[in-house]
Amino acid sequence: MTNNLNALADKTESVDAAAEPARGFAQFDTDAIGPVQKLQRFLHSYPTFVPLIVLAVSLIGFGLFAGSKFFTPYNMSLIVQQVSIIGILAVAQSLVILTAGIDLSVAAIMVLSSVVAGNLAVKLGWPPIPSLLTSFLVGTGIGLMNGFLVTRVKLPPFIATLGTWNVFYALNLYLSGAQSIRGSEIDQTAPILKIFGESLSVFGTKISYGSLLFVAVFLVLWYALTRTAWGRHIYAVGDDKEAAELAGIRTDRVLISVYAVAGFICALAGWSAIGRVGAVSPTSFFEGNLQSITAVVIGGISLFGGRGSILGPLVGALIVGVFQSGLRIAGVDVLWQLFAIGWLIILAVAVDQWIRKVSA
Repeated sequence: MTNNLNALADKTESVDAAAEPARGFAQFDTDAIGPVQKLQRFLHSYPTFVPLIVLAVSLIGFGLFAGSKFFTPYNMSLIVQQVSIIGILAVAQSLVILTAGIDLSVAAIMVLSSVVAGNLAVKLGWPPIPSLLTSFLVGTGIGLMNGFLVTRVKLPPFIATLGTWNVFYALNLYLSGAQSIRGSEIDQTAPILKIFGESLSVFGTKISYGSLLFVAVFLVLWYALTRTAWGRHIYAVGDDKEAAELAGIRTDRVLISVYAVAGFICALAGWSAIGRVGAVSPTSFFEGNLQSITAVVIGGISLFGGRGSILGPLVGALIVGVFQSGLRIAGVDVLWQLFAIGWLIILAVAVDQWIRKVSA
């Protein structure tokens, strides 16, 4: 009996010894990850680092390339002012893209909301506050319409918002008569419409209220997306809509709320645009749709939904502003500015595709 137990123990030890190399080999295989794969995994976990690196390199590069004029407080504040409207639109666009959709009507909603506020306050003599509140209701209602077309009519977001972009742009021209409301008319009847064009002095430079609104909108949405159940549901819907439904998330309700909030943010951008332009212009920010998508893509939010930080588009908008300002100060033609930003978009999407291929 004792001999049998000894033989069994020897056999067990031999099996353990034979299994030990296999365990060691598996551990070695797991650890054998090169620096490129480690970087890929890091960026997969923290996608906002990509635009932050690009922004830092851009600032250093243009500081050397464009000369001392680039880093003046005036130029830095001007960059923020120039990208503030597109940045706010990028917030609205980000919400929709996080759900794996896209909204091609954001600029049309913004302009239509500003036209509504201007016509009510200046042309019809409404008090400014009710005029602004009505414009917010218009923007939110249009967003609800987009959400209804996507969730109830089951139209693809690209097609639905492409159609509504044309509808809202036509309404914009109809309501405005293709005529701008001049700044002097606004000053006489409703100067509050231009409040975001005013500035305050900070450290020897001027910062517009529109720039402060630009940053505030990002911070509010950052909190909503990272600290609330609504934000977690948005990421879940964008990552896998079917799995989100199985988890008990009412995905259609989430999508409708996203488009409604996006419409409200566009109306807020319309108010800020009046101050930035100094008038109610039915043709201003015509390329806002593409520029907002540019800021979102460069900012690291995946076009496939479910991944990215809302702070990324803020950085993306600043990158576009830095490129435009740096190239302009350096005397580069506008044609080549567009050329450079086009390559930025291509590179950003390529990096996003590479990051998504990270091994589990």
